[in-house]
Amino acid sequence: MSLAGKTILITGAARRIGRSMALAVAQAGGDVIIHHGHSPEQAEEVKEQAEAFSVRSHIIQADLGKAAEIEHLISEALEFGPLFGLINNASIFDPLNWKQTTLDDWDRHMRVNLSAPFLLSQRFAEAINPEAQGRIINILDWRALRPGADHLPYTISKAGLAALTRSLAIALAPNITVNGLAFGAILPPSDGGLTQDLLEFVPAKRWADLKEVDQALLFLLTGPSYINGEIIHLDGGRHLV
Repeated sequence: MSLAGKTILITGAARRIGRSMALAVAQAGGDVIIHHGHSPEQAEEVKEQAEAFSVRSHIIQADLGKAAEIEHLISEALEFGPLFGLINNASIFDPLNWKQTTLDDWDRHMRVNLSAPFLLSQRFAEAINPEAQGRIINILDWRALRPGADHLPYTISKAGLAALTRSLAIALAPNITVNGLAFGAILPPSDGGLTQDLLEFVPAKRWADLKEVDQALLFLLTGPSYINGEIIHLDGGRHLV
């Protein structure tokens, strides 16, 4: 699973799952562009740890809720070097039901969770040499394919991202593949919400190991290019229950 000589841009790469994925790319020999919104110290830590694997890394700060900053992000990333991979990982996840959701909440989730991946994918595809290969991986959630009433704007934005994944897989073929990873019970929420009770609904009866996330990511980055438009659930079977 070597990524030697390839550059991967990962949004939301300074913390939690994004951090793990950035370090997995670096360990596989890939140069990594670490995007963050408001985590400069954590981004510097990831950069230092990534470069311990003798690869190049670069940090870019951008607010993915603002189109101008998205353009800045992709432009600066392309100055760092030709991109092979784009991981649309950054998202916001507010526990809002339909009564609590305001138009501002709705718009904010759509901008960050759906519009930003679209704009980044669009610019990524435009920048790829027609004879080169590229890979886009969108980070989804099991809720995206089985939407319920909870986390309403988050869930609907991720459902839209699932549809975008399949649409772009057709539109950007054959030289760019677009796939998704749908997560569930990867890490406990940072706000101390959902706890062990959540595992009652997970057939695997455990939280994921971040190494499993890294393995799935590297498979889609280095595996068969004939896999396109696929959404792989990494959720211990949660989407089945």
